[in-house]
Amino acid sequence: MVQHDPAVPYHSLSYWLETCGDNLIPRPPLTSDITVDVAILGGGFTGLWTAYYLLSKDPTLKIAILERRISGFGASGRNGGWCTPEFSISPVAAINRFGFEQAKNLHEVMNDTVKEVGAIIQREGIGADWAQNGSLQVALGSYGLPELEDTLRVFQSLGLDKHYEMWSPERANEHVRIAGLQGALYNHDTAVLHPGKLVRQLGRVLENLGVTIYEETPVIDIQEGTSSQPPRLLTHQATVSARLAVVVAGEAYLSELNKLHRDLTPIYSSIVVSEPLSNRQWQSIGWSRREAIASTRLSIDYLQRTADGRILFGGRGEPYHFASKIRDSYDRNERIQALLQGMVKQWFPSLQDLRFSHYWAGPLGVTRDFMPNFRFNRQTRVASAWGYLGQGVSTSNLAGRILSDLITERSTALTQLPMVQHKSPKWEPEPLRWLGIRYVQQGLANVDKRAEQDGLPPRGTSLPERLNRH
Repeated sequence: MVQHDPAVPYHSLSYWLETCGDNLIPRPPLTSDITVDVAILGGGFTGLWTAYYLLSKDPTLKIAILERRISGFGASGRNGGWCTPEFSISPVAAINRFGFEQAKNLHEVMNDTVKEVGAIIQREGIGADWAQNGSLQVALGSYGLPELEDTLRVFQSLGLDKHYEMWSPERANEHVRIAGLQGALYNHDTAVLHPGKLVRQLGRVLENLGVTIYEETPVIDIQEGTSSQPPRLLTHQATVSARLAVVVAGEAYLSELNKLHRDLTPIYSSIVVSEPLSNRQWQSIGWSRREAIASTRLSIDYLQRTADGRILFGGRGEPYHFASKIRDSYDRNERIQALLQGMVKQWFPSLQDLRFSHYWAGPLGVTRDFMPNFRFNRQTRVASAWGYLGQGVSTSNLAGRILSDLITERSTALTQLPMVQHKSPKWEPEPLRWLGIRYVQQGLANVDKRAEQDGLPPRGTSLPERLNRH
């Protein structure tokens, strides 16, 4: 297990953690054996939401959360701050795998999930800079328009077009002025927020409800329960036995456990954040309502206007590392940092003098079939959730509700969703995994480059596009 470098303070890991309003002093680690009702591996959104919904069903439960570093260290404190109804697989893939009714139901559930997160933030008095003003997927050239049109047609076929609007360049420019913008698909339901404030304050809510969070406590093994023994989480210093269930909620970092090494793989995403813009700079680009923004690029980009007036710009770029390695040193890549900063200025030419205050990267968990896995084994009493493919702010809340239903053995509409009890195929062994992922990453970048140069939409027929189809 990789340990945190004590010379790197936690608040320096991301803008979100630096500005979350919490001192980030680690909670005490676990040093002696304990027995609880539910033991949770992972102090990010999935672990916290699972504890929250379990307590909503039974406030007497004794719950312990074990976090290898601090709550919010991973993707929960490093993401782009989108709470989106998008799922890890596209509507087309959902239709092909599950049929029209399940695909429609899945999207409606994700819409409800965004509303649920907003409702809990309000109910618990969490100050997370929540703004639900929708999102724009923009075509930065005519080559991007077919993708927007195809996406809208799919939602129309599902009877979900009430959530979407196709915007002309003129209408889109009334909301945000981006160089080369040829049109946009507007989604009504997406929200943006400050994930660092949410993850840290949600942890405090749970502590007030009686949950104990142990930090800087890496789990080194998961022991399944038997008819005579409860499931356990093992650390270097102590063991946690769980009368009701163990929950495995470590997302990308679970790939470092031998038992789960090929169940998901860590793919890095990188983010830059600007210094606050002046009123004049904001007037030059518009974007007054904090809509989330992305483009049709296969290589992925995502933007947010933060509550304190900064531009956040994120995207892929950091290459996959052999054997799914995760290292603190991978959080800083000067080439990717410069690339993302340059893209901000390409999108907004009036901001050539814009300066940047933050840069970071971090891994997100990807399964072999791009589907999340929400599972609970009644015999071993081990529950797990992972594989959000960058949609974790919303999907983790859904995971928490589903796992709480499964653990308390309740059959609900949520437990009938297709990712429940789903087990993705394992990733290929190395070096095949490294060769395949690197090939797809470079191939998608090349497809984007050709589309920008030739002005023609991607055909979707190249091998990297087909391997990445989801």
